[in-house]
Amino acid sequence: MTVETSDAPSAFAATVEQIDAGLLNVGYVDAGPADGPAVVLLHGWPYDIHSYEDVVPLLTAQGYRVIVPYLRGYGTTRFLSDDTFRNGEQAALALDVIALMDALEIDDAIVGGFDWGARSADIVAALWPERCNGLVAVSGYLIGSQEAGKAPLPPEAELQWWYQFYFATERGRAGYGKYRREFAKLIWRIASPEWDFDDATFERSAASFDNPDHVAIAIHNYRWRLGLADGETKYDELERQLAEGPVIAVPAITLEGDANGAPHPDPSAYAGKFSGRYSHRTLEGGIGHNLPQEAPEAFADAVLEAGGSGK
Repeated sequence: MTVETSDAPSAFAATVEQIDAGLLNVGYVDAGPADGPAVVLLHGWPYDIHSYEDVVPLLTAQGYRVIVPYLRGYGTTRFLSDDTFRNGEQAALALDVIALMDALEIDDAIVGGFDWGARSADIVAALWPERCNGLVAVSGYLIGSQEAGKAPLPPEAELQWWYQFYFATERGRAGYGKYRREFAKLIWRIASPEWDFDDATFERSAASFDNPDHVAIAIHNYRWRLGLADGETKYDELERQLAEGPVIAVPAITLEGDANGAPHPDPSAYAGKFSGRYSHRTLEGGIGHNLPQEAPEAFADAVLEAGGSGK
């Protein structure tokens, strides 16, 4: 599937604002009416805020205020202190979302995401349901634990996680640091085999990987999952709760692309994790892993429906 793009620099990135939130100075897009119902959209690895560039105007046109932050280790987001541990564990990333909402004085929001962003959105919905009016999660329920990460998978499934095992080595850390653009482009092609993105589209996102903390966050994230790197004790209680696989009760819609080449669970495996109003839809037409960028209308429709104002 070909998506037409422009070679012009991104006007979307030019709207990025900065705010101190928790441990970070966060770069984020804030679009739409300031008094509109809030939507927070979270990107994954190795992607960035441009995954939502075409989603945002569809939501602001319906009166929503849309917040799209760079995650820790991406774009213009920076740690406030050089002494802060560069932690990529799931609890830390989810708390970044809560801290940003607090800093922006947003009491509650519809939260959506894919890849790392879907995991953070799931966690916010599960642990802070009073802050989440609705959930849109690509590939469904992605909350995990180090204990679950220890379980071996069948060989074909393990093969899909080749980069995780590469990152477990110092060669992998050095290789990702040296070839992060080439690495990211390879992941894009594997994860979205039918998405015919052009170089300009890739470069708009790849610039965010020049963040000085990007490699450290990515490597720690994947090593932590395998139990090869420690997290921080201040997150232990949250991780204990997450390891129990908490059920999500807020209104939720899960999405999947019919051409997602990245590791992802079957929807039947997680349907029971949603106890409130819930639906799943698989998008056809060669839609891959970067679903919001490949199918922005479908993603925006899901946000509107999860929030109660859609079809």
